[in-house]
Amino acid sequence: MKHIVITGSTRGIGYGLAEAFLDLNCSVTVSGRGQVDVDQTIMKLSERHPSEHLFGLASDVRDPKQIQSLWDRTQDRFQKVDIWVNNAGFSGIQVDAWKIAPEIAKEIIETNILGTMYGSMIAIQGMLSQGFGALYNMEGMGSDGRMVQGLTYYGTSKYALRYYTKSLREETKNSPIIIGSLRPGMVATEMITKPYEDRPEDWERDKRMFNILSDRVETVTPWLARKMLENTNSGEIISWSSPWKIMGRFLASPFHKRNIFD
Repeated sequence: MKHIVITGSTRGIGYGLAEAFLDLNCSVTVSGRGQVDVDQTIMKLSERHPSEHLFGLASDVRDPKQIQSLWDRTQDRFQKVDIWVNNAGFSGIQVDAWKIAPEIAKEIIETNILGTMYGSMIAIQGMLSQGFGALYNMEGMGSDGRMVQGLTYYGTSKYALRYYTKSLREETKNSPIIIGSLRPGMVATEMITKPYEDRPEDWERDKRMFNILSDRVETVTPWLARKMLENTNSGEIISWSSPWKIMGRFLASPFHKRNIFD
């Protein structure tokens, strides 16, 4: 049985991945910033899956000591980590770059860039010691250079992670470690809806576009989990979306209404 560690897995894509890996007969370590959220997630997952396949620990990815503890305690429980997914992320609010509060900009950069770097450092060291393992970093809006007004810091962080992941692949190419990227495309989570909480009119204006482009967590995450388990190549980019898929949806939109958020 393979064991998977997923940071930021108490909600959204991370939670969906945890559920998907459990469905594929893996064991999973769930992690998030708050122990209450972690405990509630474990309880929820245990309703459908054996509790012996689950472990949860609160870990703030901005603190390398907490991430080291996440690795160590997972090793104590399951004796190995087959796949480590750096999923934890923070988008902040959607606002022009010069208007954002400095503490929010700091949290975005520390969570998305430093958090992924700390997770990668610790996971790679551990995997080199055990002699195997795969590390996947979560890309997102901005990783391909595309810009969205009001999400400058989030996009910058994801653009940096593309370089970082490619560099990790080069530096580990003579090792048994697999380095990969995940591109889930646009997924219906609070990262999309939260910036609109105080802007209902803007949400009604933009919702149609999001319904065309987005997919539900439970649609995307099982596919991503299967692809990670099947992959044997370092440098693999596991991408759910594609230009052809997006084009097809726009062409079909006058005839087929998608209600992802309704």
